[in-house]
Amino acid sequence: MGFQDFLGNPATVTRLRESIAVERFPHSLILAGPKGAGKYTLALMLARAVNCLHPTQSDGLPDFCGECRNCARIGDAANLEERVAEAVAAREDLRDVDKRETRILIQTHPDVLIVPPDPPQLMIKLGQVRQVIHVAYYRPPAESKRSFSIFTSSAFMKEAANSLLKVLEEPPEHTSLILLTENPQELLPTIRSRAVVHRLGALPSTELETLLAKRRPELSAKDRALAARLAEGAVGRALTLDLGVYMASRQDALVVLRTALREPDYSQLFHATESYRAGADGQEKTANLLRALSSLVEDLLLVVAGTPGLVRNVDMGAELERLAQGLTVDWIDGAARALVQVEQGMRRNLLRSLSLDAMAVSLGEQGQRL
Repeated sequence: MGFQDFLGNPATVTRLRESIAVERFPHSLILAGPKGAGKYTLALMLARAVNCLHPTQSDGLPDFCGECRNCARIGDAANLEERVAEAVAAREDLRDVDKRETRILIQTHPDVLIVPPDPPQLMIKLGQVRQVIHVAYYRPPAESKRSFSIFTSSAFMKEAANSLLKVLEEPPEHTSLILLTENPQELLPTIRSRAVVHRLGALPSTELETLLAKRRPELSAKDRALAARLAEGAVGRALTLDLGVYMASRQDALVVLRTALREPDYSQLFHATESYRAGADGQEKTANLLRALSSLVEDLLLVVAGTPGLVRNVDMGAELERLAQGLTVDWIDGAARALVQVEQGMRRNLLRSLSLDAMAVSLGEQGQRL
């Protein structure tokens, strides 16, 4: 276990390890890159490398043993989804008055605080940032050299983002903040200007296909090619992508597109979105639908732009060509805006039924004007 297990972006990883070697690890760090690029994995690796009780070296740079008490406990936070689910379940068991005041935080090591988006809005909230500030200023590292607070999302509520500026402007010597983001522009300019930004770039799809052949041998060559394109260069996404779930979501997304562009019958649109309106898994299912629809809209833009070789849904080139006939960039732009509105509505906890129906009507009306 060590940095040799991190796939891709060797230059970025090397620069960060060099900062550990000269004991100048930044007080505030932004790791930017697509979902699944390994931002969270790298953040935990850095926390372990700084605080490893039996540090090693590889390629002449600091590494971590992966076995000492600090490495093991920090590594226990690796399965973020499982840890968040446990924290949410624990909050549900509290009294209503306590539940409202309790924010989701993950801490498998006393000096490493993980801050995920707080459900149901899935945004970083003021209470979480206040806890980070308290830890930074009033709780020096108890069992390690340096404490870490890792924000796993850049979706901050306004008051939370403003409060974070305090610790960024006057950072304690013994702590580091790591912010993970798919898009640094989501963060306030004042936050970006006070942090060192490192980007994790995409891996070529050919490299991902080779990796999938080794790690997921059950996939056919056709499925490996599709998974590699859909992953957009992100190793983690390629290795964990559930093609069955994606195909189901894409089928519903195709119904929305076909109806909007070729068969303006709202009954078909609403039938496609009906199953997304309720249920415990409704939010995740809606997110999957929006991702599939977004990938199709982006592929349509590539076809219209005359670059069909770059599409992600490589298994449906002929269908994309048919849908793109007579399509305009204005329609694609409008469809992209409608998708953003639905995503923003989900963050504000609006009813999925209203958001999806509004998107469906918007796409249908635009399709009729073509």
